[in-house]
Amino acid sequence: MVITNDIQAPDFSLLNQDEETVNLSDYKGKKVVLYFYPKDDTKGCTTEACNFRDDYSAYEKTDIVILGVSADSPASHRKFQKKYDLPFTLLSDEEHIVCELYGVWGLKKFMGREYDGIFRTTFLINGNGKIIKVFENVKPAAHSEEVLAAFSE
Repeated sequence: MVITNDIQAPDFSLLNQDEETVNLSDYKGKKVVLYFYPKDDTKGCTTEACNFRDDYSAYEKTDIVILGVSADSPASHRKFQKKYDLPFTLLSDEEHIVCELYGVWGLKKFMGREYDGIFRTTFLINGNGKIIKVFENVKPAAHSEEVLAAFSE
């Protein structure tokens, strides 16, 4: 986890799972969990999303918005959201523009193969739109609890 010095979160516009435009600035005044994940319906990403889902009532009680971002299409997000009953917004960054803006797109290695992809990273944004914490190399299984704990510090 990296603690920032209250850097302004870059604003963006992306399509959600329903192909509606969502802007980060739409959430001014709210705390936001902006989490970047590699791919819909894969083991680690499903674990992470389902843990956010399972803890969702705790986020709602403290007025925290969850936004998940990957390079998958809105249709893929819609299918993923429906399959796992995810109650939060998934955003499509097929061109990797926002991923690059947030520094979470780059060269990855898996089983001796190199490819470009999304680094599993979460940004905590306060009501003033400032990044207050960054979690890098996220471990999906315990991440939701980790995020909730960070917001209550």
